[in-house]
Amino acid sequence: MIDTPVPDIEERMRALDPGHSFIVQAPAGSGKTGLLIQRYLMLLNQVDSPEEVVAITFTRKAASEMRKRILSALDQVDRDPLNDHDRRTQELARSVLKRDLQEGWQITENSGRIRVQTIDSLCAGLTNQMPMLSRFGSQPEIVEDAGELYLEASRSLIGLVESRDSLAEDVERVLDHLDNDVSRLERLMVDILSRRDHWLRHIHGRNRDDLESSLKITRRDAMERVLSLYGTHDSRELIEITRYAVANLSSSGRASPILGCDGMAQTPGSQESDLVRWCGLAELLLTGEGSWRKQIDIKIGFPPGTSKSEKEVSRLWKDRLTVMIGEMGGNDLLRQSLNQLRSLPPPSYTDSQWEVLGSITRLMPHAVAHLKIVFQSRGRVDFTEVSQAALMALGSPDEPTDLALALDYRIRHLLIDEFQDTSISQYELLSRLTAGWEEGDGRTLFVVGDPMQSIYRFREAEVGLFLRARENGIGNLSLRPVSLSANFRSQGGIVDWVNQTFSEVMPEREDISSGAVPYTPSTATHERLPGSAVHIHPFFDDDHFSEAERIVQIIRNLQSDEPESTTAILVRSRGHLREILIHLNEAGIRFRAIEIEGLGHRPVVQDLASLTRAIIHPADRMAWLAVMRAPWCGLTIADLHLIAADPSNPKLFVPPPTLWELINDEDILSRISADGRARLQRLRVVMGGCIANRYRSSLRSMVEGAWTLVGGPACVTDATDLADAKSYLDYLESNEETGSIPDLSLFERGLEKLFALPDLGAPENLQIMTIHKSKGLEFDHVIVPGLGRLSRNNEKKLFMWMEIPRSSDRQDLEGEGSDLLMAPIQETGLTGDPIYSWIEKLDSDKSHFEDQRLIYVASTRARRRLHLLGSAPLGRDQDGVVLKAPPRKSLLSKIWPVSSRYYEESISDPERVKKISSEETTSRGGLIDQSLRRLSSGWKLPTPPDPVEWAPPTEISSSQNKVEYSWAGEAARHAGSVVHRWLERIAEDRLEGWSVSRLDHLKDTFKQNLIECGVSGDDLEIAIGRVITSIKYSITDPRGRWLLGPQSEAQNELRLTGLIDGRRMDLVIDRTFLDKDGNRWIVDYKTSSHTGSDLEEFLDREQERYREQMDRYSAIMRRTDRHPVMIGLYFPLIGGWREWSGGHGHDVG
Repeated sequence: MIDTPVPDIEERMRALDPGHSFIVQAPAGSGKTGLLIQRYLMLLNQVDSPEEVVAITFTRKAASEMRKRILSALDQVDRDPLNDHDRRTQELARSVLKRDLQEGWQITENSGRIRVQTIDSLCAGLTNQMPMLSRFGSQPEIVEDAGELYLEASRSLIGLVESRDSLAEDVERVLDHLDNDVSRLERLMVDILSRRDHWLRHIHGRNRDDLESSLKITRRDAMERVLSLYGTHDSRELIEITRYAVANLSSSGRASPILGCDGMAQTPGSQESDLVRWCGLAELLLTGEGSWRKQIDIKIGFPPGTSKSEKEVSRLWKDRLTVMIGEMGGNDLLRQSLNQLRSLPPPSYTDSQWEVLGSITRLMPHAVAHLKIVFQSRGRVDFTEVSQAALMALGSPDEPTDLALALDYRIRHLLIDEFQDTSISQYELLSRLTAGWEEGDGRTLFVVGDPMQSIYRFREAEVGLFLRARENGIGNLSLRPVSLSANFRSQGGIVDWVNQTFSEVMPEREDISSGAVPYTPSTATHERLPGSAVHIHPFFDDDHFSEAERIVQIIRNLQSDEPESTTAILVRSRGHLREILIHLNEAGIRFRAIEIEGLGHRPVVQDLASLTRAIIHPADRMAWLAVMRAPWCGLTIADLHLIAADPSNPKLFVPPPTLWELINDEDILSRISADGRARLQRLRVVMGGCIANRYRSSLRSMVEGAWTLVGGPACVTDATDLADAKSYLDYLESNEETGSIPDLSLFERGLEKLFALPDLGAPENLQIMTIHKSKGLEFDHVIVPGLGRLSRNNEKKLFMWMEIPRSSDRQDLEGEGSDLLMAPIQETGLTGDPIYSWIEKLDSDKSHFEDQRLIYVASTRARRRLHLLGSAPLGRDQDGVVLKAPPRKSLLSKIWPVSSRYYEESISDPERVKKISSEETTSRGGLIDQSLRRLSSGWKLPTPPDPVEWAPPTEISSSQNKVEYSWAGEAARHAGSVVHRWLERIAEDRLEGWSVSRLDHLKDTFKQNLIECGVSGDDLEIAIGRVITSIKYSITDPRGRWLLGPQSEAQNELRLTGLIDGRRMDLVIDRTFLDKDGNRWIVDYKTSSHTGSDLEEFLDREQERYREQMDRYSAIMRRTDRHPVMIGLYFPLIGGWREWSGGHGHDVG
């Protein structure tokens, strides 16, 4: 065993101190989960009950993974440790098992005592315990997407405009502000209700004076920031230069902000009257875009002069300004702060602004009240409501409820993972859970996260909360900071590149209000691999086609050189994948796309959705056109035109005929082709039955039945299409009411949020997902395309708000406090509201910093190689092609300081710069298959199979599927059943966490299983021994570990139904999987025992005994799987194995 030195081992050991609370910053690849597990095990040794230690994560997947790793640590105490980390974990686990034995916890048998849960499940548990205080009563259903509920509440509130309610005037004013666009107001309210935990606390008790005071403070703080940054520069020199510029501008009559500096005798201060001078200086020093000024000319008061002496004087003044700007050029924070002064909000609201904002702030609490009524009537709530109810159940820090006091006694230690993704309501919940905790009282809080990986603002995550907790603690509880630095994931070359890049592009100083997080470097524990670790592939002028071609080339090379390696394509937005997916499909490269393609974008689902609309609304013209064009009907455009372009003269007040009526009009049908008439005939028969029987059965059964009868399943290309069709039908069933869909627009909006399944037949070593989805994952190779592209702009909010933390000299008594900025959306048709635009800019700055973190997350997923691809814009001047900086909101702009040289080198070679001609663009469009795929006009449903000979289930079961135990007693049969059950569980766990020592702890569980089966007396101990012996052999035997361990396309207890020799058979396969050679294995566990010397002869007899049964399994499996079939019998009790190739002797229907 060789241990790699861990550079931050002292910090890791300090974090295990059970007597103190910590906040741990754990960069990507630093092994934070391992540290969390060690801390958890350490704390278990300190408590009287395991329930006193609670670990909280933010996703069910993360909670499941942590629980599994804790159990695995407890199970693997007898294995040889691989390194010091494993040795330390084993030592802690042994101590836990010793305490477990002393206290009688039985923690391995009762894993539910390990409290690892999501924060949402914690909230739900709190509301369950205090239904009256939480005002929930019985526990409602928690929905992830509550858009339908928000919309219902919004419509209810907006509907007051027609009433005599006191709020009607406010609704009318807001509608008038939005040009009476009701649907837009609905959308804005839906969005704002989803974020109510952020703003609801702000709009109570706020008056105009308070908010305008915040505006003035914002302006003053901005000037003070510039003043502090400017302090080291020569103010007298700048004042003289400014006077020169002001004199020239005044004499020439030119208007300029610089004239605001007239009479300036000293550096401006931070009073309101000083702002005009600061803006003048900003105009003098900066360009309109905010960069340091390079061109100094007459526009800013530096005329060229006409005489020789005037020209010389002008040159001297220009040189002086150039020198001054050069001295300031290294101070980028000064440049940013100066530029910011030019867009500061005004110090007060206009009367019309305040009227609208007042109406909004009066309406929104009522919107929340309407939402609560909707929640109550529907019996469904969102996660925010659960969080708010949990806070209510806990009471306030000063007046805790009985539940809070009880939890204070029961929870001694809290561990929080991914703390950088905490929202405000979740932070408040943790504050109340730990209210009253103090250093040294035996209770601890341990939070782990990485502010550099905070990328979930769209889920209301606030990275500033991590920074605030590190600086001030949570409540009265101070947190000792720990910073990890070791990187156990990536090779040295990637770690070096990440350190160099992000230390340069991330901000130098952290800022809680804007979410600015400086970079913390990592130390590689893996050596640098030969060759380049990071490849930057430059492209130009949105050449997404060439990017896609390069990606195909990279993947082909990887599949050839490293076929076993894993690769991921990570994108910022799903919309950036269009060209890439087309090229991969054209190249025949299969992949797993994880939540990439919307379910509603799949052709099979679009066809089903059209069929649904046509059945619900026979007059839906677009739906019927889609149904007739779908592959099951496949009318040509010419025939569709003849049907849809009805030449009959429209009659006044008489609606035109529907397409359903037209395709039943013999005169219309006579005009179309014979092929078209044949295709329509099949459709008319099926749809006629549907329309005649609407509302008499469920909508799902009607749509599914019609789709089957018209040939929909015959049009799909693979099993993934069928799975997508089932997903749609399940969604349809969950939304229908009395055979219809109450609100089709809501139904379709919900469909847009569902994702198609990945290609079920594709290998797992090439995956495509968003960067957000990749968080927490790692791959050998990572490809990040589309860095030069922009994400979709978000819609304006009904009102903007922003909390600005106060400087230290203006904190309240608790050391906290903030100023609130708030503004209503600008009036429709008018230019941007300055206060709204300012808050929007502050929010954009937050997004800018988050985008830096987003590219960091993408880059740190790679273990071996990282490929970055993106297009930069080109311009032209007199010297030819000129490279331009990428758009500010692109990810490429975030790493431009270190990547621009690759683009400059590329354009220096004319052969590498390609301007895509219109002819090239046209030819590239040919990648999409435009051919019409459809069933033949004479297609018919397949002939149904012959009638099945019915036999009683007992007869089928006894003759075909029952494991024969005639040689043994009931105890042996029950022991075999228990062994089967546990081997299934072990296989589902992929052998993770299973060891011989764990079986010793499970002996009582096995005993209980057998007692439940009816085993008793002397047979019980014998049966327990058989179970333990069988399972112990299975998890230690190399063949058993091969059977039960990770395998491709593995399934356990797979149930199949088929016709064998004309009879229906229900079969259960114990274990099936694909091996690395592409063989489909069908394995049956046999718990037969044998005494005597001739074991091989016994196994041969058993093989013959079960051959016919296993060949039946093989025959049915071959109907759905084209891989070669291998059959195996595994005898764990006696260490036996028999295998043979799948037989072909049965007639399978």
